Formats: sequence, structure tokens, C-alpha cells
Amino acid sequence: MSNRFSSGRHTIAECDRCGFRYKLKELKPLTIKNNVVNIFVCPICWEKDQPQLSLGLYPVEDPQAVRNPRPDLTRFPSSKSRNFQYGFNPVGFADPLELGLPNSLVASTGVGNVVIEIS
Repeated sequence: MSNRFSSGRHTIAECDRCGFRYKLKELKPLTIKNNVVNIFVCPICWEKDQPQLSLGLYPVEDPQAVRNPRPDLTRFPSSKSRNFQYGFNPVGFADPLELGLPNSLVASTGVGNVVIEIS
């Protein structure tokens, strides 16, 4: 059985990206999204496949939520297991569950004295 193609040792080809001439055996195929495409480029133009193009090809399981969560209803302020506060209505503390939680979201204001001197 004979070989249907020549060896191509001295064959000249052009880079599909920059257009410069190289030997055919120096050109490399490009890979885009893990698929080898029919684009042959020189060693200068060649780049490996971009890893960000592979996003979504492989399943990623990264659970963030908890099934059937329960709030921490600690009524003892000394335990401080979860120090959360409600800040709405519009500013300050509203205790809808009447838990008696400490409040550090109370707004405080003050008025000072202004002295104007004309010289």
C-alpha cells in the first residue's frame, strides 16, 4: 500500500494568522474550546487554549445554601453566638420578634455652637 501524501519536508506554507511564510512542519494547529480547528499558525502566533473558554464544560458543585435553615434565637446577650441587628424603619432598631436584643444602631445627634467673628 502506498502513501497518498508526500513527506512535505521542504513545503512552504503561510501562517493563517500573520501571513508570514514558514515550513509546513513548523506550523501548529490552534485549539479553541478544547477543539482542534483547521487553523495552522506559526510558533510566534501560536497560543495554548484559553482556560476561561472551558467554563461550563465541566460540572461544578459548590453548594452555598443550607437546607431547612433555622435562625439562632439566643436570648442571652452574653453568649454572642450571632450578633445581628435589625436596621430598618428607617434608622434604628425594630424588634419584630421581641427578642430583647442589644441595639447599637440607634442614631444620635447633637447641636454645637457656632461663633462668627467679623474683623
